[in-house]
Amino acid sequence: MKSDEGYTLTEMLVVIGIICLIAAVLTPAVLGQMNHARIKTAQLQLDVVVANVETFRSDVGRYPTREEGLRALLVEPAGLEGWAGPYVKEKSLKDPWGGDLIYLPDADTRSFRIESLGPTGKAGGSGADRPLFASSR
Repeated sequence: MKSDEGYTLTEMLVVIGIICLIAAVLTPAVLGQMNHARIKTAQLQLDVVVANVETFRSDVGRYPTREEGLRALLVEPAGLEGWAGPYVKEKSLKDPWGGDLIYLPDADTRSFRIESLGPTGKAGGSGADRPLFASSR
């Protein structure tokens, strides 16, 4: 008597179908969580860069100028005394989507704002696509 062991083609197709259904249900949830994690990472990164700009100010007595930008945290501006950097690593000046962080000092140079254009890389947007920012004070 011969024993038939193994799976039929129908059984294999049913298992593959079930796996595909599970993947179809879970994929949007996983991608949504990844985007949410990137947004949280970007906000934390902005807060850290704000703290580094404040350290720069503590060391040299002023915030970086608009012309110097966040580059002043990496490379000592010419003729500046008290600079004790670098204050950040180069990669920390890019958001999780690969865009450059934007440094916006106020006209009075007593405060500033740092922005990330978010997942879209464009100004404007709402919800998860909105730009993120952190500021002094």
